[in-house]
Amino acid sequence: MKNKYLLTLLFIIFSNYLFAQTFITNVTIVDVEKEKLVPNQTVIIIDNLISGIQKSTKVNLPKNTTKIDGTNKYLIPGLIDSHIHFFQNGGLYTRPDAIDLRKFRDYDKEIAYAKTDMETKLRRYLQNGITTVIDVGANYHFLEQRNDFINKSSSPSIYMTGPLLTTYKPKVFEGLRENEPFTLTETIEDGINGVQQQLKYKPDFIKIWYIAGTDGLSTEESARKNLPIIKAIIDEAHKNNLKVAVHATQRITAQLAVENGADFLVHSVDDEILKEDFVQLMKNNKTILCPTLIVHSGYFNTFGQKLNFNNYELRKADSYQLGSLLDLKHLPDTILVKKYKNYANSQQSIESLKKADSISLANLKILSDAGVLITTGTDAGNIGTLHASSYLKELKAMQKSGMSNWKIIQASTINGAKVFDKDNEFGSVDIGKEANLVLLDENPIEDIENVTKINTIINKGVIFKPDTLIKDSPSDLAQRQLNAYNLRNIEAFLEPYADDIEIYSHPDKLLYKGKEIMRKQYSDMFDKTPNLHCELKKRIVLGNIVIDKEHVRFGNQIIEAVAIYHIENNKIKRVYFIQ
Repeated sequence: MKNKYLLTLLFIIFSNYLFAQTFITNVTIVDVEKEKLVPNQTVIIIDNLISGIQKSTKVNLPKNTTKIDGTNKYLIPGLIDSHIHFFQNGGLYTRPDAIDLRKFRDYDKEIAYAKTDMETKLRRYLQNGITTVIDVGANYHFLEQRNDFINKSSSPSIYMTGPLLTTYKPKVFEGLRENEPFTLTETIEDGINGVQQQLKYKPDFIKIWYIAGTDGLSTEESARKNLPIIKAIIDEAHKNNLKVAVHATQRITAQLAVENGADFLVHSVDDEILKEDFVQLMKNNKTILCPTLIVHSGYFNTFGQKLNFNNYELRKADSYQLGSLLDLKHLPDTILVKKYKNYANSQQSIESLKKADSISLANLKILSDAGVLITTGTDAGNIGTLHASSYLKELKAMQKSGMSNWKIIQASTINGAKVFDKDNEFGSVDIGKEANLVLLDENPIEDIENVTKINTIINKGVIFKPDTLIKDSPSDLAQRQLNAYNLRNIEAFLEPYADDIEIYSHPDKLLYKGKEIMRKQYSDMFDKTPNLHCELKKRIVLGNIVIDKEHVRFGNQIIEAVAIYHIENNKIKRVYFIQ
C-alpha cells in the first residue's frame, strides 16, 4: 500500500510542472528521531513541503526541475533557537536595568535599532541555519511587527509571547507603553488581566518572570507568597489554549511552576542539584526544559572585560553590537566601569558563576538522561549573547554537560518543534513536513561544530546560499577588522582584507603590500603591546570608502589618527593612515 502511494505521488510530481520542484540527490539524511545516518537518498520537495524520499538509484529526475547535489553532504532539519529576545540587541546598551549607560546612549535609540534591525536579525538567523525562532519575552510592538515576516521566505518562522508577566518590574522599563517588555502583576486579578491584555495580539504563548527574593523575603517565602498570582496566570493562559513558559532559576520556583502547570522552563535550575522527585515531576508533567547555559557568562565577561570571541562569531555576529561590548575600555565614567569590572572579576563572583554553571551542567545531564525533553535556546539579545552567532557556543556548552551530539541535534530540531506540538509539521526530514532544511558539508554527529559548515539552506521551500542572505557593506568590513583588532585576533583581523592589501601613509607613501607582511606587522603588535585599544570616534561612509577617526591607545601612548579604507570586491583593498 505504501509503495502504491509513493508511485502515485511520484507520478503527480513528474507530470505536473506547475509545481516548484526541487531534488536533493545522493545526500545523507540525519534522521534525528531514529538517531541514524541514512546515506544515498534523494529528497523531493514540492513548493514548501517534503513530498518524497527515495533511494537515489530509484529516482529518475524529470526535466525543468531544480537539482541540488548532496554528494558527501548531510541534510538536517532547520535548527531552532527556542529562546531569543527581539527587543534586546545583544550589545552593551541593551539592558539598562543591568548596567545603566543611558547617559552615553539614549535607550530610545536602542529600542529604535531593535525595531529597524528585526529583518536583519531574522536573515542572520537563517544564514546560520536557524529556520525557527521562539521569542520568550517580547512586547506589543514586536507581536505586531512579526506579522510582516510570516510569508517571507528569507525569515525563519517566529513564535512569540508578549510582555513578561512578573511580580517584579525594573523601573527603567516603566512608561515605555507598547515597548514595555514587562507587565507588573501584583495581584491575582493583575495576573489574569495580564493574560487577557495579550490575547488581542494573538501571542503564541504566555511568559512568566518568576523572580523571588526582591521583596526582602527569603527565596522560598517570596516564591510561595507570589504563587497564587503565578497559578492564576497559568490557569488563565491554559483556559485560552496558550502554553506557559516560566523563567525560574531556583529549584523552588521551578518546582512550584511545574507543579502548577508550567509547560516550558526556559532556564536551568542553578542553585542546587536536582533530586529524583523533581526529575519525576518534570517527566510526569511533560515539562520541556531550555537550559540557556551561556547567558550569564556573557554578562560577566563583558563587565569584567574578558571577552573572547572566536573567528566564527566575529564573522557572523552583528559587528556593531559585538563592538559595543568593548566600549567599557574607553567610556569616560571610569568609576562606574571600575565598579563593574571589580565586581565581575572578584573572587566571589568568579566562584559564584563557576558554581552556578557547574550545577546547571549537572542538572542538564540529569534531566536529559532521565528522558526529560530538552530544547536548545541561547537567550540571545542579552548583553554578550549575540543573535544567531551565539548558537554554536550554546551547543558546545550542552556538549560539555555530557550530552551526546545526537541528543544535542535533537534538542536543536525536533524537540524545539515539540514546544508547540508542531513536530508533525517540522523538525525532522520526513515526507509531509515543511521543507525547512540545512545542507551541511560535514557530518554534525562527528563534530557539533559542523552545523556551521553550511552549504545550502532551504526555508519554506526556497533555496538560499548563506552568503546571499546578508551582504557586507563597506562599514561592516571596517567594523569587523576593528573588533578583531581590539580582541587581538590576527586571523579575524585579516579576514576582511584583500590578499594584496596596500597600506599607505597619506597621501601616497606605500608602506607595504600583501596580507602576509600585514600579518607579521600586526601579530607582533598584538603580542607585544600592552593596553592596546582603538576607540572609534566618528565614521563617514562615502560609497566604497570608509573614513574612521580613531583614538588609539598603545600602552601609555595615545595616538589620534584617521584611517581611510577603500573597498573593492567586498574586501579592504587599500588603507591610508593620517596621523
